Amino acid sequence: MIDSSTITKILKLRTIAVVGFSSKIERPSNFVSKYMKENGYKIIPVNPTQKKIGTLECFPNLESINEKVDIVNIFRRNEYVPEIVESAISIRAKSIWMQDSVHNIESATKAKKAGIMVIMNDCLMRQHKRLIRLLK
Repeated sequence: MIDSSTITKILKLRTIAVVGFSSKIERPSNFVSKYMKENGYKIIPVNPTQKKIGTLECFPNLESINEKVDIVNIFRRNEYVPEIVESAISIRAKSIWMQDSVHNIESATKAKKAGIMVIMNDCLMRQHKRLIRLLK
């Protein structure tokens, strides 16, 4: 079931840390982030193997980002989710978005208990396209 109310609240936030951001343009993390940037969002790539992706400075982890993160957008496999959620809680992110096929019930429950909005197994870009008229 789609929780449009939570999704709309998340989409009104503006700064997105993209965990698992790839420099390869054919990867979802790249083209979803490009779309979100084109629609006014600030994108912060998180990938420990990169220093810079395009014109964007890349950070090795969430804790190394030196500004407030609103949305942690996860493009990593399910086994990495608990560690990423712990980091999102520690930096006091406002929301966590787990992309298509990414989910972890225990981590989502923990994040919600910490006051963080959570969406699992859904595409941020797809939901933005669906709800864009409500965001203006």
